[in-house]
Amino acid sequence: MATKGWLKEPGGTRTPGPSSDFAVRLEGATAVYGPGGPGGAGGPGAAGDAGAVVALREVSAGIPRGRFTAVMGPSGSGKSTFLHLAAGLERPASGRVLLGDTDLSTLKETALTELRRDRIGFVFQAYNLIPALGVTDNITLPLRFAGRTADPEWLAQIVTAVGLDGLLDRRPNELSGGQQQRVAVARALVTRPDVVFADEPTGALDTNTGAQVLRLLRGLVDTLGQTVVMVTHDPVAASYAHRVLFLADGRFVGELDAPTAESVAARMTHLGDR
Repeated sequence: MATKGWLKEPGGTRTPGPSSDFAVRLEGATAVYGPGGPGGAGGPGAAGDAGAVVALREVSAGIPRGRFTAVMGPSGSGKSTFLHLAAGLERPASGRVLLGDTDLSTLKETALTELRRDRIGFVFQAYNLIPALGVTDNITLPLRFAGRTADPEWLAQIVTAVGLDGLLDRRPNELSGGQQQRVAVARALVTRPDVVFADEPTGALDTNTGAQVLRLLRGLVDTLGQTVVMVTHDPVAASYAHRVLFLADGRFVGELDAPTAESVAARMTHLGDR
C-alpha cells in the first residue's frame, strides 16, 4: 500500500517516510522572481533584491509514488512555480528538489535536460503535437530526440491504455481535442517516466471530454502504478486525484485525501484560515 504523503505546514510538521516512498520531494524550496527574471543559481531575483517577488516560501512536500496528486490554489498562489521547480524546469533560489534520490540542483544544464527527457513526462493544456507527424511519431518523439527506439510491447500497451488503437496513422488535424490530448498523454508515458506532470490538462476540453481524460489519468495510476501530479484550478478535476495539496501565498496550507468536488470547493473557500 502506498504511504501517505507529507508536507510541512504553518503550525505543524509531518515527518517524511523513506525517500523511496516519494517520486518527488521539495525540501525548504524557495522560488524568487526579480526584475531580471527567475532567481536561483546566483542570478538576478535573489530574495533581497529590490522588486523581487517570492513565489514559493520554504516549501517542503513529498509526492508519493504510484499516486495521483492534485495541486490547487488561487491565482498567484504558486501552483505553476511549484510545477516548474518539481519538474526541473526552474531551479529554486534556496532549498532542494529531488527526483527520487537525485538532487536536481547538483545537475548541470545538459544533465538536467536529459533527466527531464528520460525521467519526467509532461502533459499541458495545449497538446503541443507536431502537425506533420502521425500519432505514432508524435508519441515516440521524445525517444527520437534521445536517439532511442520504442519498445514495441510498451508502445502497444500505452496505446491501448490511452485508447488510441486504430488511430496510429492519423495526423493531429484528423483527431478530436480529446484524442489529441490522449496522444500527449501517451507521449508523456513513452519513456517510462518516474512522474508525469499535468498542467491544466483539461483546460481546452469540453466537460465530457475532460472527464474522459481525467479518468484516463486516474486509470494509469491505478492500473500501471504511474505517478501523476496535476496542477488545476478546477475542483471537479481535482476530485479524480487520490490527494489534493492546497497552496496559498506561496505556502502549502493543507491537504485533502479521497477528495470530492464538493469537499475541494469548500476547502478552497477557506484557504489560509487558521
